[in-house]
Amino acid sequence: MAPPKRPVSGGDAAASKQRKLGSANPPAAHASPSAAGSDEDAASDSDAATCPHIDGAYLDTVNRACLDFDFEQLCSVSLSSSNIYACLVCGKYYQGRGKQTQAYFHSINDSHHVFINLRTLRAYVLPDGYEVKDRSLNDIKNAVQPQYSPHHVAQLDTCLESGYDLGGKPYRPGFVGLNRIKHNSYMNAVVQALAHVPPIRDMLLLLPDRDGQPALLQRMAVLVRKMWHGRLFKAHVSPHEFAQEVADRSRRRFRLDVEGDAFEFLTWLLNTLHMDLGGTRKKGSSVIYTTFQGQIRATTHGSEASRDPASEGGRPQPDTSQSAVVEKMPFLALSLELPPKPLFTSASVDTSGDGDGDDRTDIPQVALTALLQRYNGSTAIESNGKLRQYQPVRLPQYIICHIKRFSKGGPMAEKNPTVVNFPIHGVRFGDLLPCDASQQHCRDTTYDLIVNICHIGQQMPAAANTSGRQSDTGQPPPVAQPDTPTASAANSSAESPFVAYIRCSASGKWYMLRDLHVEPAMPQVLCLSDSYIQIWQRNDSSVH
Repeated sequence: MAPPKRPVSGGDAAASKQRKLGSANPPAAHASPSAAGSDEDAASDSDAATCPHIDGAYLDTVNRACLDFDFEQLCSVSLSSSNIYACLVCGKYYQGRGKQTQAYFHSINDSHHVFINLRTLRAYVLPDGYEVKDRSLNDIKNAVQPQYSPHHVAQLDTCLESGYDLGGKPYRPGFVGLNRIKHNSYMNAVVQALAHVPPIRDMLLLLPDRDGQPALLQRMAVLVRKMWHGRLFKAHVSPHEFAQEVADRSRRRFRLDVEGDAFEFLTWLLNTLHMDLGGTRKKGSSVIYTTFQGQIRATTHGSEASRDPASEGGRPQPDTSQSAVVEKMPFLALSLELPPKPLFTSASVDTSGDGDGDDRTDIPQVALTALLQRYNGSTAIESNGKLRQYQPVRLPQYIICHIKRFSKGGPMAEKNPTVVNFPIHGVRFGDLLPCDASQQHCRDTTYDLIVNICHIGQQMPAAANTSGRQSDTGQPPPVAQPDTPTASAANSSAESPFVAYIRCSASGKWYMLRDLHVEPAMPQVLCLSDSYIQIWQRNDSSVH
């Protein structure tokens, strides 16, 4: 099937009849083109006329191959961020369009005449100042700010759609690569994951463009819209603006020059978006809480931990003679503890000469269902000299599982390589709920895996801050952030340490997304990787 043709930029004879433009020099260094440009543009926006004679002029000079709207919207001369126009001939950003502005001088000195306002999406011919209203520019406007209708969004999970870039190369909207700017693979993996959680994705795609919205929410929405856009000029997207805003908003806690921890970033991002959406501590106060927030019951026994020698493995047992404190807390994720890494591993060496002579180290394995027993309400966990038991009393529509692989120890965070085995369909999270009559209809609830973020590599450099401070998310201990904070810049590996495996809802197929690399994946390989973050979707048919 041949890709659909894009609109062709049309020109007419008026281009050759335009007056010859002389050269002009930009204002002196002490001048303020920023203020002048803003004032003139504000005054002329309502007065801009559309000249039929010039409306199609210069459109044949538009060069879509040079256009890239993923970078931060700053004037390439003054570095100002207000009233920015993009030159549709060379792709550079300039401020203003009135006289004494950088865009005005660029149009004269370089004979580039077609510009678009990156906020209003209105196109103009400079230096004449005429507004251009031509349908051939619609694809450029959609590339700057993709727009979606509720009907289109409702079909994303049921209809397969193919996109085509400028070269006619097909790609799958929603499954496009993200540029690795430096050490931002942890950001890319988290963004790819959230972009495929339907309630979060739909909210971002349909978010109204209003002035005054928090910058992080706007940057995240624009990034996700571009990822799902079916007419990208290039089959990949750069998260530069989003990453820059993350660094500023987090006070450089998450940066581009430092490889961070994906789960720590995920919890920070969810709570920050929750606040930006006007969320409070109340249940369902934002789409973040509606999607991911559940409730867990924590039972604390006694003041000192006691152990029952007769129990299996010498596990600590609660002292029933002492009073217990029961409290209910919200959670956004369930942290799963792996068995301790074995001190010694058995290896089989082929000494018969029949094999290839390679050593094979046995890697420990554990089932996901075994890790979930931490939340069955009867398993006691020792913490600060007390025994606690955890059990969810309400499960959200989407469950985030954090498999804690890293432990602090010296300059490097040691990684637990234990393989976690799990099915991708029908995991009975409902079995963790109490046997109350009100919960009986939910105990058969099953969940399907939709996202699996893996960590590649043997270890992660520990961050300078290893104080073990509590998370700023306000979550209870079982959903606290991992012990390993943001990674150090010492990680200079050329390979991206975080990889996202994501299921396509429309086709049921899995894809591996590793920064710019996107390729199909077999479901069987999911368990072979070191799973770190998983997102499970409730199978609503199992509730009834």
